[in-house]
Order: sequence, then C-alpha cells, then structure tokens
Amino acid sequence: MSSHNLITIIVMCVLTGLFAEAARANEAFPGSQQTFHGFTMFHDTETGRRVVVPKTAAVGRPWVWRARFWGHQPQFDLAMLERGWHVAYCEVGNLFGSPEAITKGDAFYHDLVTNHALSATPVLEGMSRGGLFIYNWAAANADKVTAIYGDAPVMDFTSWPGGQQAGKAGPGAPAAWNACLKAYGLTPEQALAYRHGPLDRLTPLAAAGVPIIHVVGDADEVVPVTENTSIAQQRYHSLGGTFEVIHKPGVGHHPHSLKDPTPIVDFVLAAWANHAPGQSVGE
Repeated sequence: MSSHNLITIIVMCVLTGLFAEAARANEAFPGSQQTFHGFTMFHDTETGRRVVVPKTAAVGRPWVWRARFWGHQPQFDLAMLERGWHVAYCEVGNLFGSPEAITKGDAFYHDLVTNHALSATPVLEGMSRGGLFIYNWAAANADKVTAIYGDAPVMDFTSWPGGQQAGKAGPGAPAAWNACLKAYGLTPEQALAYRHGPLDRLTPLAAAGVPIIHVVGDADEVVPVTENTSIAQQRYHSLGGTFEVIHKPGVGHHPHSLKDPTPIVDFVLAAWANHAPGQSVGE
C-alpha cells in the first residue's frame, strides 16, 4: 500500500469518527422540551431525567451531574451553564445511594456519554442526601470523575437519616431511615456495622486524583459536619487527596450553596483544566 493511500485511509477514519461524534452530539435528548432559567431543558417525565443545554457547548462537552433536589439553589448550575457546560439530573429518590441507585446512574451515564457525546468525566454535585449517591457512584467509577462538589452532603447514612435512632447526634428522620434500610436490604443492626458507605470508600478517589470541595454550614444539626464532612476531609487528606471545605459560620443545613458560587466554579474549572478537555469521549 502506498503512503498516499495510507494517509487517505487514516484521514477517512478520522473524519468518520468526527462525523459520528457530531451526530451523537446533535441527537436530541429524550423528553419534553422546557425552559430552565432561560436555558433549554429536556425533561423525561417517565424516568425523571433532566438535561439542560448551554447556549454553546464548551470544548469537550463537559457536564455537571446533579443528584437530588433538582432546581434548589441553582447558583452553581447556572454559572456552569453560562460557561458552556451541560447540567444533568438522574432521579434516584429514596434510594440513598444504594446499589439500585448506582445501577440507574450507570445507565444514565452510559446514555449521555455514548449517545449524546458528553464528556466521559462529569463533575458530580450532591446536596444533602445526594452525597450518598455521588460518592458511592464515584467510588465505583473513580476514573470517570473530574471532581466532586458536595453541599452539606450526607456521608454516613447512620448520621442521616439514622440520627438518634442509630446513636448519632442529629435528630434523623425515622421514615427516611426505614426507607434507607429497605433500599439497602439491611436490618438496623446490619446498618450500624455497614462499612461500604462514602466514608469507607475514599481510597479509589484519592488514588485517581479526584479533587473534592464541600460547602457546609457549621451549625448544621441535620447533617452534622463532625459526623460527615470533617471525617471525610481528614481521611482524604491522609490519603494524599485534595479536599477543600468552605465553612459558613452560624449557618445550619439551609440555605445550601453560596450566593456567589465563584469559589466553587473556580475549583471545578481548575479540575477540568487538569483533566484534558480535549479528551475523546469513551477514553
């Protein structure tokens, strides 16, 4: 085969790949088209999935994967949309980061990356109980995560929704605790001995170099910082990982986020810059 023919074949293969990726990127997301703070949103009411599309997608088609409480305190989400990021949401309510929730998350991730050409390494965002999902999914997929943003996140289900029922400081939530036990298939005694939650699965994240940022209210009695974020930060630092915490003195579990999300945005954009935005989807 001549060098000219070989070059022609290589160029054709490259162009074929680019055309295929462009076709995936242009494929409409499932669901009805709605608006979200001025942006186009596709909402699949059957599954609860939502995808918000930026005006112009950033290079590499990065995205924020939000867990729980869609639309609540969306300052960070809106800031990322303005910067060309997609924002997506997978409904895993009342599953508390259990294996069933992770399976649903896997299907959602595969669809967005394979069928819609979004980046293979999203940023995970978890408010409150959403922390259980993002950390358990990340622990099982550490190579597929750019960064984690937790906002007053639950890191131990015995802290919340267990609370006083599980011997912890917070009041807990009895109905949610029972739902959590059911989701995991555990008895209360088994739950107290469970060692596969976010606080126990930080090693793969540190090994993969996943940077973490949390925003917490220091007076949070619902999801006490000392039982969740403080333990996670100490353990992650001991593993050599990057774990920043923005403290809000005198603030409880609410309000979430920051009025000005710039510190979170800067942290995430720095993590993305270190993650080679030009990466090919699926690598």
